[in-house]
Amino acid sequence: MNNINWHSLPIEEIFHKLFSSKDTGLDGLEADVRIQQYGENRLNQKPAHSLFSMFIRQMKEVLVLVLIAAAIISGLLGEIEDTIVIMIIVILNAVIGVIQENKAENALKALKDMTKPSAKALRDGKIIMIDAEKIVPGDIIILDAGDSVPADLRLIEAISLYSNESALTGESLPNEKDATIVTDKETSVGDRKNMLFMGTTITGGRAKAIAVETGMKTQLGRIAELLEASDSEDTPLQKQLAVLGKGLAAAAIVIVFFVFLLGLWRGENLLNMLLMSISLAVAAVPEGLPAVVTIVLALGVTRMSRQNAIVRRLPAVETLGTSTVICSDKTGTLTKNEMTVTKIFLENNMFDVTGAGYAPEGDILDKSNNKISPEDNQNLYLMLLGGLLNSDAKLDKTEKGYKIIGDPTEGALIVVAAKTGLSKEDTNRSYPRLAEIVFDSQRKMMTTFHNVEGSIISFTKGAPDVILSRSNSYKSGESILPLDDDINRRFFEVNSELASLGQRVLAISIRKWQEVPAEMSPAAETELIFIGFFAIQDPSRPEAKDAVAQCHRAGIKTVMITGDHLDTAKAIASELNIRKPDDQSLTGEQLDQMNDETLNNIVNQVTVYARVSPEHKLQIISALKHHGHVVAMTGDGVNDAPALKKADIGAAMGITGTEVAKEASDIILQDDNFATIVKAIEEGRTIYLNIQSTIQYLLSCNVGEIFVIFFALLLGLGTPLSPIMILWINLVTDGPPALALGLEPPQKGIMLKPPRKSDEGIFPKRLGLKVLWQGLMLGIISLGGFWTALHWGRSIEEAQTVAFITMALSQLIHSFNVRNNELSLFKIGIKSNLSLVAAFLVSTSALAMTIFVPFLRKVFNTVILQPSDWIFVLILSFMPFIIVEITKKLSKK
Repeated sequence: MNNINWHSLPIEEIFHKLFSSKDTGLDGLEADVRIQQYGENRLNQKPAHSLFSMFIRQMKEVLVLVLIAAAIISGLLGEIEDTIVIMIIVILNAVIGVIQENKAENALKALKDMTKPSAKALRDGKIIMIDAEKIVPGDIIILDAGDSVPADLRLIEAISLYSNESALTGESLPNEKDATIVTDKETSVGDRKNMLFMGTTITGGRAKAIAVETGMKTQLGRIAELLEASDSEDTPLQKQLAVLGKGLAAAAIVIVFFVFLLGLWRGENLLNMLLMSISLAVAAVPEGLPAVVTIVLALGVTRMSRQNAIVRRLPAVETLGTSTVICSDKTGTLTKNEMTVTKIFLENNMFDVTGAGYAPEGDILDKSNNKISPEDNQNLYLMLLGGLLNSDAKLDKTEKGYKIIGDPTEGALIVVAAKTGLSKEDTNRSYPRLAEIVFDSQRKMMTTFHNVEGSIISFTKGAPDVILSRSNSYKSGESILPLDDDINRRFFEVNSELASLGQRVLAISIRKWQEVPAEMSPAAETELIFIGFFAIQDPSRPEAKDAVAQCHRAGIKTVMITGDHLDTAKAIASELNIRKPDDQSLTGEQLDQMNDETLNNIVNQVTVYARVSPEHKLQIISALKHHGHVVAMTGDGVNDAPALKKADIGAAMGITGTEVAKEASDIILQDDNFATIVKAIEEGRTIYLNIQSTIQYLLSCNVGEIFVIFFALLLGLGTPLSPIMILWINLVTDGPPALALGLEPPQKGIMLKPPRKSDEGIFPKRLGLKVLWQGLMLGIISLGGFWTALHWGRSIEEAQTVAFITMALSQLIHSFNVRNNELSLFKIGIKSNLSLVAAFLVSTSALAMTIFVPFLRKVFNTVILQPSDWIFVLILSFMPFIIVEITKKLSKK
C-alpha cells in the first residue's frame, strides 16, 4: 500500500481509499479480485522440498556415499556386475527414501491445513467465517476477546478493547485501544492506539476494524523479512533416535573392523571382505529408521485428526502416552452443554423427565412411571406454558441435530414443552406477549403478560427463593390455596434437595389481571400464585462415563475443574465416577486461602475443584507436577492459555475455545469432548508402541545378519551371505514391513496398563534384551541352514542360497512376532494389520525375484533349490515364529 500511515488518517478517508463500507464490507467478487491483487494473507514460507532435492539429500547420506565408493572400487577391480547391483540398490533405496519423506511432508502439511486460523468478516452485508489467509485490504473484521488479530487493522469501533502485543513490541501488559483517536505519522507501533496488528491477540472487549495491510506488508511481515526461517526443532523422540543411531554406528564400526580383520586372518578375499564390511556397516545401522518414525508419527497424527483430536505439536504424541492425570473442564467436555429439564415439581408431586439434550424426545413420568401429558394435568400445562411464553430462546433443527438460539436455560424449558407436543411458535401465536418486565440480576426474575383464553395472565419465572417470597398462594389441583409458613418451608426444602443433587432450580408463578398494568414496575411481581419448580441440569455426555472408567483402568486419574457451583460439580463428578465417597473437593475460595505446601499435601486426594478461576489451574498443575504427575489440562478461554502452556499436554476446545487458547495448546479437541482426549491418549500409546516395534524388528534383523557373518568366519565356514545379499535384505526386503508395523492398530488391553514412565527412553533395557536374543535366534537359524547345506554336500552357491532365503524369509515372518510382545498372533489375528500382510507379500516377491529371475539369479549368484531344500528352508524360516510364540506362552504363565 506504498507505506501509507494508516494510523494518522481519519477513518472516513481510509474507507474512501480502500473502497469499503463499514456497514456492508466488501462484496465477494471484489474480495476475489483483491486476493489476486494483494496475494494471500500469510507470511512467506520456506518452499517445499522438490523430489529432486530430496533424492540428492538421500544420496548424500554417509553410508550411501560409502556404498557408492565401494561400487566404484568394485568397478575398477573388474567386478562390473557388483558395481551395477550396488548402484541399483543405492538408487532404489534413495527412491524409497524420497517416497517416505514426501509422504511424511504431505501428512504434516495436511496437519497444518487443519489448524489454519479463521476470522469473522463482513462480506455482502453479512458476518461470515473465512480463512484468515483470504482476508484482503478493505475487509471489515469483527473481533472478540480471545481472537487472534488476522491482519493489520485500523479500528472503526472499540468497546473496552485491550490487545496483547508482546509478540510484536515485547510489552507484557495488555495495550488499551481507542477507535476515536488519530495519531501522528511518527507514532511508534506500540503507541498506535487506533491500530491492531497481525499476530497479536484480543485480551478483552470487542471491536470492528478494517484490514489495511495483509501478509508480508504487515508489521509482523516486515519483521519476518529480516529473519531467516529457522528449521523446526527435532522432537524428543527424534533426539533419542539420533543418540541411538550414534551408539549403533560406534558399535558397528568396532564390530565391522573386527570382522574385516577376522576375514583377512581366515584368508578371505580382500575386496570381498571390504565389500562385506561395508555391507555389514549398512546392516548394523538402521538408516531408514528416522524416516519410518517420522511417517509413523505423521500418519498417527492424521488418524487422531479423524477422531477429532488435532495435534499441533508432534512431541505431544510422545507425551500423551505418559499422561497420569487429566484435568478436565465440566461444561461441554464432560457434559453435553445442553441444559435439560430432568424433574418437574408440582404441589406434592415430583415428575421425572426422560431424554437428555436439545432433541425434543422423551416423556414426563409420574412416580409409577406412567406417562403424563398436559391434557391430564392443568397445573403441568400451566408450568409448560409459563416456560414457553416467558422465554426468548428458540429451538432450531439443523443437519447436525437440534440447537438452541438464545439462553440455554430457557432452551431447556422450550425443549421439555416440545416433548409433550407444545410448540413455541404455535403457543406464541395463540397467546402473544402483551407486555414484559425484563430479567435483571438484582430481581432474579422475568415477567411476561399474555391473553390466555380471554384472561390476562402474567407468568413470572426466576430464582425459587425470590418467587416464593413474592407468592401468597399456590395452585393445588383446581384450587388456589394460601401459602402459609409450613407449606412455604416444605417448598424451600424441595428446592434445597434438588439443588443438593446439582440441579439448577427455576420457579414458575402466575397472576391473573383484569387488564395489563399501566406501569411495568416491581409491584406487578407480587401476590403471585406459585405453580412449581423446573429442575434443570447440563447432562453428562453418554460416552463420558465409559471414558472416565477407561482412564481408571489405564492408571490415569481424572480431575474435574469447573467454574460452576460445588454441589453441581460434585453431582456430575459422582455420576461419572470421577469422585469417590472419600475424595476431597475444593473451591476457588479455599484455594486462595492455601499455600503451595498445603495444596501439595492434599492434591492427590482431590477430584473436584469448583468455582475456580483460570489462575487456580496453574496452582493445581504445579501441585500435581510436584508429585511427578504428567498432566493433561483442558481449557477454552483467554485466561486458560498460561495453564495450557504449563501443562504437559494442553488441550484446547475446538468449538468454544478462543484462538488464544488454541495457539497455547498442544492438541485441539474439535468436538470439545472428554472422550476424545482419552482416544488421543490411546493413540499416543499406540504410536509409541508401534515405533518400538519398528525398532525391535529392524535392529533384531541387523543383529542376526552381523551374527551369521561373524560366527561363520570365526568357525571357518566362509561367508554365508554375499555383500549384495546383505544389501538386498537390508535396503529392499526389510523396509516395507518396518513401515507397516507403524500402522499397527491399538493393541488389545493397551488401556488396561499404567502409563509408561516419562523418563523411559525409546530403547529401554527390556527392549534391548529382546533385540539381542531375537537377533541371535535369527542368526543361528540362518547359520544353521548354511552349515547343514554344506554338511549335506551342497555347493557353496546352494548353501549361500539357503542362508539368504532363510535369513530374508525368517525376518519377514518375524515381523508378525513383534506386532505384540505379549499376545499370540492367533489371538490378535492376521487380518488386523492388512498393511503388514501386503508388505510381507511385496518383500517376499522381491526375494523370489532374486531366485527365479535368470538375470537377477546370475547377479546374486543364487540357484534354484531342490524340493527337499525348499522344505528345509521353509521349516527353518518358521522357527522364529514358533520360538517366539512359545516364549510368549511361557512368559504369560
